[in-house]
Amino acid sequence: MSETTPLKGSCHCGATTFEVTSPPKEVTRCNCTFCTKRGPLWAYYDPEQVKFTRREQVGTYDRNAPVAHHHCQTCGCGTWTDTPVWENNAPVPGKFKVGINSRLFDDFNLDAVRVVFLDGRNLW
Repeated sequence: MSETTPLKGSCHCGATTFEVTSPPKEVTRCNCTFCTKRGPLWAYYDPEQVKFTRREQVGTYDRNAPVAHHHCQTCGCGTWTDTPVWENNAPVPGKFKVGINSRLFDDFNLDAVRVVFLDGRNLW
């Protein structure tokens, strides 16, 4: 897959489908209480790099605002998160990114990318 070929993905039932502009070079494993129980590996993108081609049955969990985690209410897959850009352990006002659950990418070898650890349990 080339850098310019969009990478597609979906939840298990297909109610949420998406494309990103390129495959991730790395993914993030976070140990916050939400991510530990949910199990995603986040691939982060600027909002303009993500295109949702279908968004049906979307549920949102936003107890930890301003972060909003989204999931499919039909099959239960955690799909994406809207999160501020963080610098120096603080959110940057007005700057956001989209975290795509990289486990949902189609035809992508997740083992081929580096996994970065984020200590979300102790950072916020």
